[in-house]
Amino acid sequence: MNLNKLFKAMVVAVPLLALGACSSTSDSETDASGSSTNGSTTSGQYENGGVVTGGAAEVLSPAEQKRLKEQELRRQNIIYFDFDRSELQSENAEILMAHGNYLVEHPNVRVLIEGHADERGTPEYNIALGERRAKAIAKYLQGMGVQPSQMSIVSYGEEKPLDFSRTDEGFAKNRRGVLVY
Repeated sequence: MNLNKLFKAMVVAVPLLALGACSSTSDSETDASGSSTNGSTTSGQYENGGVVTGGAAEVLSPAEQKRLKEQELRRQNIIYFDFDRSELQSENAEILMAHGNYLVEHPNVRVLIEGHADERGTPEYNIALGERRAKAIAKYLQGMGVQPSQMSIVSYGEEKPLDFSRTDEGFAKNRRGVLVY
């Protein structure tokens, strides 16, 4: 396109843009309080000579959206287990992937993985069960590429319960693995 055609296109486009910014409410229809003469209020939407003002929501790139979602998922650092089991449940995959991606991207960050059990069973059995739970989480993260040197595990067995109620719900809260940064 030559320069002359570009200039003509701009001259035609500029008045169209100016028309789009004009107010549909005339000054005679709106009094000084922001109320129209028909009794409805504009709630301060029309200011500056009838131009609608206000902020637009920030548009995030897909990469930024993914980063924010993973950041939110990493706030969930507790992985729950079924009774007497150390297998990871599928509903924890998204949380573990967020933690794994973070650790892969930050190889200098270390995480402590705690294994816990409810009070049913012997203390020795629960220590071993807590260790199996912590190791299951570590194995999952290692499968994502997290270096073993970034992870430490510890089992507390039944020694650090979250819930002391001795109910099924309380026991369920105590069967967990916790990622501590």
